[in-house]
Amino acid sequence: MTDAEFRVEDLPDGTKRVILTGVWSLRCVQNNFAELRDHLAVFFCNPFTHWDLSGVDQLDSAAAVMLWTGWGKQVDQRMVLRPEHTAMFDMLASLPTAHSFASGRGSVMMPLQIMWDKYLEFFGHIIGFLNLVGSLILEFFYILKHPRNIPFKEITANFYKGGVLALPVTALVSFMIGIAMGYLMALQLRKFGADIFIVNVVGLAGIRELGPILMAIIVAGRSGSSMTAQIGVMRVTEEIDALSTMGISRTLRLILPKVIGLTLAAPLLAFWTSAWAIFGGMLAAKLQLGISMEFFLDQLPKVVVPVNLTLAVFKGLTFGVLVTLIACHFGLRVKPNTESLSGSTTSSVVTAITTVILVDAVFAMVTRSIGL
Repeated sequence: MTDAEFRVEDLPDGTKRVILTGVWSLRCVQNNFAELRDHLAVFFCNPFTHWDLSGVDQLDSAAAVMLWTGWGKQVDQRMVLRPEHTAMFDMLASLPTAHSFASGRGSVMMPLQIMWDKYLEFFGHIIGFLNLVGSLILEFFYILKHPRNIPFKEITANFYKGGVLALPVTALVSFMIGIAMGYLMALQLRKFGADIFIVNVVGLAGIRELGPILMAIIVAGRSGSSMTAQIGVMRVTEEIDALSTMGISRTLRLILPKVIGLTLAAPLLAFWTSAWAIFGGMLAAKLQLGISMEFFLDQLPKVVVPVNLTLAVFKGLTFGVLVTLIACHFGLRVKPNTESLSGSTTSSVVTAITTVILVDAVFAMVTRSIGL
């Protein structure tokens, strides 16, 4: 195997011909393309130099890129090439360059192209999400017909991790927000001599809004991100592909237990969060307005009708399903690299929280005349 070499000949018209011979490939460890490029630089700068590659036994992409760049990224009649060399340079010419991309970004059509790409990406997410929901429905009917295949261990494990372990953080956050809301409402109500209505404000807000929405946001940031990362790591390490190879349904063993477990835990977490938010508001009412806790608890059932509890349960179930489905959807879309894993986890949390807030706004508009 001959190393990469070249020689220079003088042509009758006063120009130079550079004749390349040997193996121009990284397979020859003696080849130093940086040094060769420096030696050829004087000929690259001369637009009248002729190049003869007919004596090159092998040309790989590294050498081709070096020559292609030196020639100004173009091939003309000055180059004598073999057919395989011509194919190599044609391939390099077809690749997009940073210059063409930068010039394209400034074009008038670039914003439309970006919008179209975002639309296609959004449409792809919708299709993937619907496929996930469809597979879940099929697996749900399957376990109804085959109760012995219900993954009880996986369901209880997700119930514990997504529900029980979230009790301390949800209690702390809701309690502090309840105190803040109680203080603010107390200051405003005192101006109008309507201290007694602090029970209405704290009770209705705590049960109808604060409990479910705080629960959903905390679960999305805590359990949702964990689910996305778990499934994403399994995608990176090809564990999900291994399940498919063994004939095990990934939906039955991974997705369905998470959906059922967190959906069952969500309404209970919503009640737990509401209770601590009301307790925080009750404490603020006692300290700011002098309203006793006994009076607060006595008036609470009178101003908060039972239908509000039904709304809280329904919201909790809906938010639990949405957060889990979104987390699993983004987990399954993780590509086999760490950058995609971190990006999908972030997108999962942001999308889940945004969706929950939008759905809660719809709930508020639809149920504005119920339980008030």
